[in-house]
Amino acid sequence: MRISLLTKEWSPQIYGGAGVHVDNLVPALAEHIAVEVHAFGDSFANATAHPFPEFLSGANPALETLGVNLDMVNAISRNRVDLVHSHTWYTNFAGQGAALLLDIPLVITAHSLEPLRPWKQEQLGGGYRISSWVEKSAYEQAAAVIAVSAGMKADVLNCYPNIDPVKVHVIHNGINTDIYRPDPSFEAVNRYGINAQAPYSLFVGRITQQKGLAHLLQAAKNFDPQIQVVLCASAPDTPEIAAEVHELVGELRNLRGNDNVIWIQEQVPRSELISLLTHASVFTCPSIYEPQGIVNLEAMACETPVVASDVGGIPEVVIDGETGILVHYDQFNPSAFEVDFARQVNRVVADSELAERLGTTGRERAIKDFAWDSIAQSTIDVYRSVIR
Repeated sequence: MRISLLTKEWSPQIYGGAGVHVDNLVPALAEHIAVEVHAFGDSFANATAHPFPEFLSGANPALETLGVNLDMVNAISRNRVDLVHSHTWYTNFAGQGAALLLDIPLVITAHSLEPLRPWKQEQLGGGYRISSWVEKSAYEQAAAVIAVSAGMKADVLNCYPNIDPVKVHVIHNGINTDIYRPDPSFEAVNRYGINAQAPYSLFVGRITQQKGLAHLLQAAKNFDPQIQVVLCASAPDTPEIAAEVHELVGELRNLRGNDNVIWIQEQVPRSELISLLTHASVFTCPSIYEPQGIVNLEAMACETPVVASDVGGIPEVVIDGETGILVHYDQFNPSAFEVDFARQVNRVVADSELAERLGTTGRERAIKDFAWDSIAQSTIDVYRSVIR
């Protein structure tokens, strides 16, 4: 079996969960089948690169994306492949086009859904209507859809009721626990100016409404004073949300002191991120929408206790009271969420026995239930079920 796998992100240009997923899935798949990767970019050592077309420079980002997708379809059509597998709306148009042109099955992995991310209207303008149209058409035409959680499967069927539920398969994201594991070194902690002698909370994510960073910054006003607030937050979706976060961080620093709020605005290398995760007293995930949330698995694999919102697929990863603490998110009462989130962070940091138990059980669960080889085998089973 030979497949074409389509992704926006590819190493080293990875910034989100979908990119992490693909980066780990491909080598696991390649142990069993032939995989050719097509990705957005100018040059890759082990994938076919597809840059933005020059004639679309400065166009709406959705149009630039469609230009890249057409180049992907053209490249795929030159090789014999049995199936095309697309990840995120950024490559769904290419996946559908290649499937139609070559009369092969299309498999889509659902990492997120456009109808559940209305804030992208602010980022893409009219391009959001294009991305929504691309996604809907591809999902309804696909031979199979892989949802990264049971919550995501329910979202797929709610958003696109024309899809036969039999075509939607749940295969969770995974984690490489040989890479993500406790790191005793404090070098990265010291380098970023974190006081290793005091507890700290850690947030890792893009600056987008989806990740709930604004809620965390409000909640952090009620963190115990000794808890340092460390934010690995970059890549704002819009200038408006960037300005909002700058203002909220400023308010938090005025309240808690500059040394108590550490904002790392560049993307942290993986080796340093593992160290920051390891030594954090608590990992915070206040997302308001999260199909699964690989970042919680990364924290768990480093034996770090997690406090997270109970949205989407997060409860399928973070078992409340066993591998972390879940906080109910109510979009109609966000202040209650923020208050409870702070309370649970304070509780975990204050109770070292609880924190240690959550961290130990979290790593055990990551090893047992989220291995990439098992995920690859399940994915290949889906491929085989749709190849004619």
